[in-house]
Amino acid sequence: MAGVLEGVRAVEWAAFGNGPIIGVLLGNLGADVIKIERRLIGDPTRGTKSLYGTALDTPQGRNLLFESANLNKRSLALDLNKEGGKKIFYRLIEHSDIFYTNYFEDSASKIGLDYQNLSKHNSRLIYASASGYGSKGPDRSKRAFDPAVLARSGMMMSAGERGQPPVQIVGAIVDTQGALMTVMGILGALFVRESKGIGQKIEASMLAGMSWLQYTNFFITLMRGRELARHSRLGTKNPLTNFYRCKDEKWLLFAEIQSDRYWSEFCDAVGITEHRDDERFSDSMKRRENTAELIVILDRIIASKTREQWLDIFKSKGVGFAYEVINSVSDLIDDRQMLESEIIVPYEHALFGDVRLLNFPVKFNATPAEVKSHAPELGQHTEEVLLEIGYSWEDISRLSDEEVI
Repeated sequence: MAGVLEGVRAVEWAAFGNGPIIGVLLGNLGADVIKIERRLIGDPTRGTKSLYGTALDTPQGRNLLFESANLNKRSLALDLNKEGGKKIFYRLIEHSDIFYTNYFEDSASKIGLDYQNLSKHNSRLIYASASGYGSKGPDRSKRAFDPAVLARSGMMMSAGERGQPPVQIVGAIVDTQGALMTVMGILGALFVRESKGIGQKIEASMLAGMSWLQYTNFFITLMRGRELARHSRLGTKNPLTNFYRCKDEKWLLFAEIQSDRYWSEFCDAVGITEHRDDERFSDSMKRRENTAELIVILDRIIASKTREQWLDIFKSKGVGFAYEVINSVSDLIDDRQMLESEIIVPYEHALFGDVRLLNFPVKFNATPAEVKSHAPELGQHTEEVLLEIGYSWEDISRLSDEEVI
């Protein structure tokens, strides 16, 4: 079955994480994504050696950072500083539906890749600008990488323990969130185009995306003038929304916001029935007043058994209160829920063989979204794409001799 965007062509002029991940998502949805890369050099991430101290090159000669952000694409290597390169690009735009970039608008304008110019070549074009901080304001031209916007967005001070230093989160979550927001805008613009026949420019920023990731905190802060406090493990007002270390040094989280409803069951499950009717802990307000004492008790009790033992107890008793294990990403790759709900799916890679990848986060029963292909070699599809948009083999030979492609 065809994907949601089957028959839609998207052109990418982007690098690093935020922009290229847009193409991964569009490709999952079935779009034909053509990545424009600098002739001979390509996307800078092809040469990135490590990320947070982790080596990225593989024995197969691939770069995992580039691979992750460039699935589902074809690569067209082009010199956009030459007139012949621009002509190729403009012709490609005439045959495309979407253009997206995470380069500065000034950079795009200098070489004729701004919305005003591209819309002249294709009035139905959806043009997406995925920036760090937006197109207005004093920081519109400030360089923005994932950690920088993570810091600026407030997320580093929302994560972690109260009174402790900021927490840097690995894994390019800002790039990915920005890409998700941009794709949402692109899909909305495509809907408008199909219903009203008009193309348009959309803008999304990593800063806006990270703000929306913290929607509830922002809403409360804007309404009452004070943000939600960071978590305090030793001082939380509801000890049933807290995490505790088990005997095997693994962590267990309780996430029960209806603590009065489940207090009796909780006491029975963790083996503190003597405290069920303890005046200090008899209701949520009393537990709030005596939270430090209850946390000490729970620290001692939870540390008396391994996490697996606690899980067995909770399952055997069929408890209704909310609890969960605290995982690392490595723990999740073999997690049954991840596998059986197809969050992680098998994929046959041309170089790596049988591997597993993250699936598209939304399921469609009629138009499936899925990984279509691994990341391309630099310029791998140049000739193929040029033939599709009307160039001859003679043209291709000439453009190669002129070092345009």
